[in-house]
Amino acid sequence: MIQTRCCSTTRPKARPRLMSRRPDEVLQYHAAESAATPEVAAFASDLVRGVLANREQLDAVLGEASEHWKVKQMAKVDRTILRIAVYELTIDKNVPPKAAINESIELAKTFSGDEAGRFVNGILGRVAAATA
Repeated sequence: MIQTRCCSTTRPKARPRLMSRRPDEVLQYHAAESAATPEVAAFASDLVRGVLANREQLDAVLGEASEHWKVKQMAKVDRTILRIAVYELTIDKNVPPKAAINESIELAKTFSGDEAGRFVNGILGRVAAATA
C-alpha cells in the first residue's frame, strides 16, 4: 500500500475501515485527528453534505463546462475537487469565487499534477463566467 508523507505506519490499516463509513463519521475522525476547531469541522461538514446532496446538479454544470470530457471520464480526484468548487461557486456562494478557484487549482496540482491544475482552471473559468 502506498503511503503519503503525512501518514503514520498505522494509517493504512485504519483507512479501509474509514472508506466503508458514513461521511459524518469520516469527518469526525479527521477533525479529531487534525485537532480541527469546531468552526473548521462545521465548514467541512457543510461542504461535504452540500456536495453530496447536490451531486447530480453539480455534475450537470460540470458536463456543460467541459468540452471534451464526460464527468464519469474525469479522474476521481479532479472530479471531486471540481464538484466542491462548483458547489462553492453556484450554490453555497460563501467563498469568494477567486478563492474557490485558486484553492481548487492548488489542490489539483498537489494531488493530481500540473496538468490537472490547468484542467481544473479551464473548467472553473467557464463555470464562473456562466454564473457571473
